[in-house]
Amino acid sequence: MNLDFFKKIRILDSGMGQELLARGLITKGTLWSATSLINETYNQLVVDTHLASIDAGAEVILTNTFTTRRVRMEQNQVIDKFTFANQRACELAIKAKNTSKKNILIAGSLPAQNDTYQTDKRERNIIEKDFHDQAKIINPYVDFFYLDVISSGREVEIALSVLEKFNKPVLVGLHIKKNNKLDSGETISEVVNKYKNNKWLGVIAACVSLEIIESTSQEFRKLNLPFGFKANLWGVEEPLPVHRFNNAEFNEIGKNPNIALGKREDINGKIFCDFAKKIINSGATILGGCCETNYLHIKEISKLK
Repeated sequence: MNLDFFKKIRILDSGMGQELLARGLITKGTLWSATSLINETYNQLVVDTHLASIDAGAEVILTNTFTTRRVRMEQNQVIDKFTFANQRACELAIKAKNTSKKNILIAGSLPAQNDTYQTDKRERNIIEKDFHDQAKIINPYVDFFYLDVISSGREVEIALSVLEKFNKPVLVGLHIKKNNKLDSGETISEVVNKYKNNKWLGVIAACVSLEIIESTSQEFRKLNLPFGFKANLWGVEEPLPVHRFNNAEFNEIGKNPNIALGKREDINGKIFCDFAKKIINSGATILGGCCETNYLHIKEISKLK
């Protein structure tokens, strides 16, 4: 693909997991969106959610592979479904693209491989294997990889080293805390300047509040890379890691994260679009939504192209 793709305004999709719950998904344990892949009854719901974003104007959709990481599959005693779930997520993204008949791109969501919103402090070889094994399954189906909600420079570096063999571009999604740093304590600039290579399509604030996106926009602007956001609409500025609010066992119904994290009902599509305009004025070109956003938010920001 063209490495300059994100140098002009591009629209990413909205959140997947929370939208699946809003559309009727009943999750198991801590599988969250991965339930919709393992339980094939929900497969069409994934396609429909992708299509809603595409029809609203998204030019890029992410594979529904955020919770098909090895750790989460092991926690929920479905590691035997690891390959199946990752493949199925990619197949459903392709089905949505083909159904839409639109020339969109598919990004392979390669998430932080341990708990979300926290630095992965495990041994390098373990993290490396987890990234590799998921990326290997996703690779044949996608146009580029998206490092999805990464909390440390070390994880960025490990993921990039793994992805070298697949020779595809990478969009890097950094999760930022309200002190404008990653959970590791590193600044955005430190991570980008240390690990940026010629495969980077850009860098975005990933699953971050509107306030943090706005407060970091000037730092992103100085990086000489396409930048932007996938904003969450959680009710808290710093979301908690999963283990802090969902202790459901693998055979129990999972807890909706918004019970603990809340949801910003006040941010409708128009307000989201007005916010995006401000960030565009700071130089952003990559616009999208994450948890608790939906196709209506994408429909509004797509008018900014």
